[in-house]
Amino acid sequence: MKRFLLSAATISLTAGMASADYNLTILHTNDFHARFEPISKYDGPCASEDNTAGDCFGGTARLVTAIKDARARTNNAILVDGGDQLQGTLFYSYYKGKMAAEMMNKLGYDGMTVGNHEFDDGPEVLASFMSAVQFPILMSNADVSAEPLLADKLAKSTVIERGGEKIGLIGLTPEDTHELASPGDKVTFSDPIAAVQGEVDKLTAQGVNKIIVLSHSGYGVDQAVAAATTGVDVIVGGHTNTLLSNTNERAEGPYPTMVGNTAIVQAYAYSKYLGELNVTFDDAGNITAATGEPILIDASITEDAETVARIAELAAPLEEIRSKVVAQTAEPIVGDRDVCRARECTMGNLIADAMLARVADQGIQIAYQNSGGIRASIDAGAVTMGDVLTVLPFQNTLSTFQITGAVLVEALENGVSQIEEGAGRFPQVAGMTYAFDAKAPVGNRISDVMIGGAAVDLEKTYGVVSNNYVRNGGDGYAMFKDAANAYDFGPDVAEVLAEFLIQNAPYTPYTDGRIVAK
Repeated sequence: MKRFLLSAATISLTAGMASADYNLTILHTNDFHARFEPISKYDGPCASEDNTAGDCFGGTARLVTAIKDARARTNNAILVDGGDQLQGTLFYSYYKGKMAAEMMNKLGYDGMTVGNHEFDDGPEVLASFMSAVQFPILMSNADVSAEPLLADKLAKSTVIERGGEKIGLIGLTPEDTHELASPGDKVTFSDPIAAVQGEVDKLTAQGVNKIIVLSHSGYGVDQAVAAATTGVDVIVGGHTNTLLSNTNERAEGPYPTMVGNTAIVQAYAYSKYLGELNVTFDDAGNITAATGEPILIDASITEDAETVARIAELAAPLEEIRSKVVAQTAEPIVGDRDVCRARECTMGNLIADAMLARVADQGIQIAYQNSGGIRASIDAGAVTMGDVLTVLPFQNTLSTFQITGAVLVEALENGVSQIEEGAGRFPQVAGMTYAFDAKAPVGNRISDVMIGGAAVDLEKTYGVVSNNYVRNGGDGYAMFKDAANAYDFGPDVAEVLAEFLIQNAPYTPYTDGRIVAK
């Protein structure tokens, strides 16, 4: 796919067009995941003393200030979100979407797309969240007509006005949301390219010539959509937690990434950055300049005192749970998605070991954890229950079941089938080892599967422990749905992890070569 980077230097304005120029600043966030409080450098909770010392990032109180300052720099600005505001901390577990709605209303969002995690607790929580916010939530590539909670409420696109100009907003959600979350059987998802083009055509017919897609489909899909559609000016992305930047050496691409005449932006996750894209349109709605850079939301940005106080008030019911110390760790336990979705990681080993230890006396030999269920790292020092719940926020329960060696290998192939995309299906394991070759064809990447020191027997039956999300087909694990002797109602995986840490305190994180990349 060919990319073109437009900038003010490469596509300068002509004198004849100057009078018709329209300048718009697009402020954007994505994958916030209920990080209302500041985060550490590991994207997990940040202690108050560390925040005072200036070592923390993000949080809604800093976003209030950053967004206010950004709006002051421009005559025309919109604030939009690329999805996954919900799920990720104890705030969501306790308040569901109510706190997110309150904070997003305070920040003054103009639009948002539906992320897959907006469906984690079914259409009910999404519908309640939509009723509480003061801006449109959009999803173009899904049919919700059979779901009464969403039918006639969840639009595919909308039109807003800013500075006397109409701006079309289109929502986009992962096509595999039915595998990633719990939308229910009455919501079906469809091809993103066809869905976006259909809404672009409708908006264009209404005379709208400035069109922004709010996409929770990932950086790769966004580039494909840009290449295969016409009329899309900007795609504000999410889902892959991608940092795009022209100055940060860890960025996965330029900000914006240009595909044809479409500017693609994304601003990592967890409120660590605020995206700021400045776009100039000519009178025909064509982009003539697109420049910007994500703003790092660090200690140089003052926290809004009123917001700090409100978050502290909402946190009060959670403090007893969050502050309970369950262990000590001498080193950080790494749960970073870039590590755990590509190879063995210390957090993956810890979780898998904990699950297996809990049920080893039940004839279970293997633990199997999807890396998408690992949501944070834990810093060195005291480990609190709040830390554990940030790592494992989904309230998944322990599931045990039996499968053949052949089904296990099939599952492992699924687990590494989307490693190039950083997909959450990548398997962390215990009680077994395996190797994979990411360069081999999908379906033929797994080798050297060993269980208890012996090569896997494709016809033998093995006992497996995982979480209820994976056991019921989440992340593409459909091969587990019909597993024998399945029991999905064990304890919360977070509780299992906390108990394991208590029993093994002080805990030393480790890797031991159980997963080998060839």
